[in-house]
Amino acid sequence: MDKFLIHIRRATLDDLKVITDIYNNFILKTVATFDTESKTDNQMKKWFNDHGSKYPIMVAETDDGVVGWASLSKYSTRCAYSDTAEISVYVKEECQGRGIGNKLIERILLEGKEAGIHTVLARITDGNKISIKLHEKHGFFHVGVLKEVGNKFGRTLDVHLMEKIYR
Repeated sequence: MDKFLIHIRRATLDDLKVITDIYNNFILKTVATFDTESKTDNQMKKWFNDHGSKYPIMVAETDDGVVGWASLSKYSTRCAYSDTAEISVYVKEECQGRGIGNKLIERILLEGKEAGIHTVLARITDGNKISIKLHEKHGFFHVGVLKEVGNKFGRTLDVHLMEKIYR
């Protein structure tokens, strides 16, 4: 595989170590997630097993191995929300800017649509303009801003709520 060729595929348990490492890096260094403590292997295995065919997890691979991942997660345990999912996308810091996030979002949205998801929500921390633009490119629209809902690294943060509806 060419180093710049990006292959997107369903994640397997064998990918979980790299997925966890990527996510933990975002937890410790960024406000892209409001988790504040690193995830353990057992926590991530439970997270992985809570997904399934309707809520897929995809990984992006290059010659360097897995360099990013995306997931659709159950939005709520209430039955009326069963066709709504929340999207997550994370790409290794050193691999950002190569179109990996774009390809991950494109594929995860396709997988979600095929699985019967009707609405996908994105929560994006204030200041992450690149993520907002990337989601807009894939048909997400702004629903509103949740003011001062998170505290991380001594900062009180707003979250932009975006939505995509399959039509």
